[in-house]
Amino acid sequence: QVQLVESGGGLVHTGGSLRLSCAASGSIFSISTMGWYRQAPGKQRELVAIITSGGSTTYADSVKGRFTISRDNAKNTVYLQMNSLKPEDTAVYYCNLDLQIGPHVLDYWGQGTQVTVSS
Repeated sequence: QVQLVESGGGLVHTGGSLRLSCAASGSIFSISTMGWYRQAPGKQRELVAIITSGGSTTYADSVKGRFTISRDNAKNTVYLQMNSLKPEDTAVYYCNLDLQIGPHVLDYWGQGTQVTVSS
């Protein structure tokens, strides 16, 4: 069983920055794809950024150039550095761990952390 614990959310003004952290338990972090997703009120959960075990990254168009995902395998932690924040970035941000081994899929979610950007 894997537990994901997010931290770092909060209230920030437009143009400000926040860094989210997600600490994972267990021993599969280093071989897993880690992702950040977000869900705004009344909207579906959407991908923000992912980073593979090899360090390849993918970003949503809406955050490219502003957000950076990174990982520290020694600390079992994934980060999301968010700069130039906009009110439309307001959402609950969720950490995800995804690992596929043959036909088996492991998929875990954190409890979420609120990010609020005031205009």
